[in-house]
Parts: sequence; C-alpha cells; structure tokens
Amino acid sequence: MFGIGMTEMLIIAGLALVVLGPKKLPDLARSLGKGFAEFKRATNELKSTIEMETRAEEERHRAQQSQENKPPTEAMPEQEVAGQSASSGRTQEPPATATGQQEKQAADEELKDNA
Repeated sequence: MFGIGMTEMLIIAGLALVVLGPKKLPDLARSLGKGFAEFKRATNELKSTIEMETRAEEERHRAQQSQENKPPTEAMPEQEVAGQSASSGRTQEPPATATGQQEKQAADEELKDNA
C-alpha cells in the first residue's frame, strides 16, 4: 500500500497517537474512513456515468451510420404513382359518387364555356 511497509505504518500510527491523543484518534480514523468511502463512491459514479455516456454516444453513432448506409426506400413504379394500372395502362379514376359526378360535369361545362 503506497510502498509503505508494516513498520512504517506502525511508526505513523504511534506518532498520530502521541500527537492527537487517544480520545481524538478514533474520530480521525472514522472520518478518514468515511472520506475514503465517499471518494471511492464518487469515483465509481463518475466512471459509470462516463461509460454510460460513451455507450449512448456509440449507439447514436451506429444509428447514424446505419441510416447513412441504408439504401433509399423503394418508390412505387411511376405508372402506379400517376394513377395508372400496370396491367391496363389506362388512368384509373376514383369511384364515381353523386357529388363527384356533379363536380366533374361543372368543371367540363366551365371548360366548354371558356373555349
């Protein structure tokens, strides 16, 4: 421990006993123990926080890389997008309803009037 042997530890303990006295030495030892425990706890918490942030950053980086490497989504063929059936090649109209037919007739009449 810190390159200090058993004899050096006993000499330090003896000097502390003489300087501080037998009444204050247990309090000092208790305080040092609590201090070291708190330091160790804080160090471990810091390490775990750093590891957690590092993992989260790696996951974000992987997700970004996978999105950059992902092929673009396949678009629908142009015929289907334009409203044409691939089999007939004709434009498909939405099912006719009463209001839809009336709107179409009104639009046709406006075109005829403008022409």
